[in-house]
Amino acid sequence: MIEPQTLTEIVSSIADSGLDETIISSLRSQYKGIHFTYCNDDDIPNNEPVVEHDGFNLYLVDGHDHCMCLTNSFENATGIVVAEIYQD
Repeated sequence: MIEPQTLTEIVSSIADSGLDETIISSLRSQYKGIHFTYCNDDDIPNNEPVVEHDGFNLYLVDGHDHCMCLTNSFENATGIVVAEIYQD
């Protein structure tokens, strides 16, 4: 389970520090129980983010049952995809 407050803290951290491998590494250290994936938002077609922000979107990942899938359920979430938005 990922608490909505935790997601709010993560958004603030990314917004304050900027999005790059350094912040992802920092988030992994700070939130050891959460799996973080960093990718381009274009790599996640046909899905609605849980959080939309300038420059990035966040998606929740459900890793239960040995199969990973995107979810909108905070209760089932085990990870977060941080998807960077590149301006054309």
